[in-house]
Amino acid sequence: MSNQTIKSWAEAAPRLIAVAAGRAPADSVIRGGKLVNVHTREVLDGWQVAIADGRFAYVGPDAAHCVGEYTEIVEAAGRYLIPGLCDAHMHIESGMLTPAEFARAVIPHGTTSMFTDPHEIANVLGLEGVRLMHDEALMQPVNIFTQMPSCAPSAPGLETTGYAISAEDVAEAMAWPGIIGLGEMMNFPGVVAGDPQMLAEIAATQAAGKTVGGHYASPDLGPAFHAYAAGGPADDHEGTCEADAIARVRQGMRSMMRLGSAWFDVESQITAVTEKGLDPRNFILCTDDSHSGTLVNDGHMNRVVRHAIACGADPLVALQMATINTATHFGLERELGSIAPGRRADVILTSDLVTLPIEQVIARGRTVAIDGRITVDCPHLDWPDHARNTVHLGKVLAATDFEVEAPQGANSVTAKVIGVVENQAPTKALTADLTVEDGIVLPDEAADVAQIALVERHRGTGGVTNGFVSGFGYTGKMAMASTVAHDSHHMIVVGTDRDNMALAANRLGEVGGGITVFRNGREIALVELPIAGLMSEDHAETVALKADRMVAAMAECGCTLNNAYMQHSLLALVVIPELRISDLGLVDVTKFEITDLFEEA
Repeated sequence: MSNQTIKSWAEAAPRLIAVAAGRAPADSVIRGGKLVNVHTREVLDGWQVAIADGRFAYVGPDAAHCVGEYTEIVEAAGRYLIPGLCDAHMHIESGMLTPAEFARAVIPHGTTSMFTDPHEIANVLGLEGVRLMHDEALMQPVNIFTQMPSCAPSAPGLETTGYAISAEDVAEAMAWPGIIGLGEMMNFPGVVAGDPQMLAEIAATQAAGKTVGGHYASPDLGPAFHAYAAGGPADDHEGTCEADAIARVRQGMRSMMRLGSAWFDVESQITAVTEKGLDPRNFILCTDDSHSGTLVNDGHMNRVVRHAIACGADPLVALQMATINTATHFGLERELGSIAPGRRADVILTSDLVTLPIEQVIARGRTVAIDGRITVDCPHLDWPDHARNTVHLGKVLAATDFEVEAPQGANSVTAKVIGVVENQAPTKALTADLTVEDGIVLPDEAADVAQIALVERHRGTGGVTNGFVSGFGYTGKMAMASTVAHDSHHMIVVGTDRDNMALAANRLGEVGGGITVFRNGREIALVELPIAGLMSEDHAETVALKADRMVAAMAECGCTLNNAYMQHSLLALVVIPELRISDLGLVDVTKFEITDLFEEA
């Protein structure tokens, strides 16, 4: 039963009422369990659930009157019944998977609702890319809602995307059946400055009665933050400390606390609830970015809930933050997020509320996973050829394209260096004194300064922007290239050797996108991502194995960072401080302006 074919409440109501009253039999009844009521934050021992037409009909102490000759009986055997888990903010593309394969990966982990922002593909394929993601999302056996991307480019004037999203595009998308709101408003300086396009996008969303996603990636909680809140964003997931979480909820926003593959922002913020005692209904859990390895090996929203509990949250409060809080935020409290009459019958059976083993997953009234094994199909869209041919380099790149020319006559330079911060999205603006040889600035392995290049890949200009990065710890002759390069998704190449950098870049041109690692002139890892240079149609397990090999290859090149690939993919994200790289140059994100690579002598 797809998102398009599940009966609306209005269509199902006559039967739901008849089943609850005992005039008609249920499709199924779950009995012998302990029901977790997230409306009241209590556990109701022995309560039973009757399901009809994919929705809950009766929820109460005894559903015997709902049982007919053909009613399926599900024996909970003393286990807890909890609502299906909701991910409030995420990017499917970060899993390197299509919506169908992402759904297939997370359903066994108990995720039954996702609120996705496909702004990655929007930067590559524009509104058509969003529509393709939206359409495949609606084909799935669980609820995948789409937020219309708001910022492509994320920072106008500082980067060039494959396509740009307009306010007219946003207004058009608001009429699509699976659009739930506006994706994260990353251009917070634009909102603060009253940029007409940003305000028009927000106005179109609010006129449609839908939710505006926020993204305030700045530690400044002064007037700029208050101006952003006045601009309409209803939530924010960029907080990294308790003060951030408190500031957001005090302004009437929901604080979305994320645990992704590289973002560990729950522990530092959940103290606003566990220690400060703030109302937990305004706090929501999400993943933001989870790569395929995390999904296969560690889990999805079940991992986040377990982590929140480990950080001191009451298990029932943590569950609220991953179910009813999310549904309420998006105006879907009557549709999902709880085990209550009329809602979509999304429910998990688990034997423990702390360790949260996901033993059976029911979505829209039917079992979709048992003991980690999916039991339903996740249909694929027929992606068009032009969505698979998006890496346009314009020429065969050479080592000379990755040369950093020194100022005339200089024997050494003081270069601005992007400093990677482990497990966090922000970078540091560093400097390094680098040697010049034959007019070319050299990286410094001993000081952990490698080269970085942003290779234009949308229009085939042949353009390469060069700079320096620190924090990966690479040694020897190597290079790593990726067409996953948030948010404009050109190509990021990081390396210690220009020949290897050229080999890596050209290889991704050959395979149509993905991630590759070269060492001593030889490819030692490759993850092919042919759809938009961002996603694979392979199963998550297959992609995860290739990604694991990629991570191992980075380690073989000297890298010791946790989730270093995620750090690599964010080096062009020109809306998060302090220093980034784009096709237009080195970007000072504290000032939102292009800056020189070298300090003045």
